[in-house]
Amino acid sequence: MIEVVCNDRLGKKVRVKCNTDDTIGDLKKLIAAQTGTRWNKIVLKKWYTIFKDHVCLGDYEIHDGMNLELYYQ
Repeated sequence: MIEVVCNDRLGKKVRVKCNTDDTIGDLKKLIAAQTGTRWNKIVLKKWYTIFKDHVCLGDYEIHDGMNLELYYQ
C-alpha cells in the first residue's frame, strides 16, 4: 500500500492510498471520489509525461509519497 500526493496547483492537494498493481485509471477514480470531479476529466502528469489509464503504477515506477500533477480537461 502506497500513498500518492496529487496537486493541481489551484489549491487542491489530494492524498490517495493505493496499491502498486493498481492502474492509473483506478487511481483517477480514487482521486475523483475525493475531489468530486469525474474521473475521465482528470489528467495525471509528471513533468511532461502524461500517464495512460491502462498502465499500472508500478510500471511507471510510482512509489510511496510521490507527487503527481493533477490537471483537468
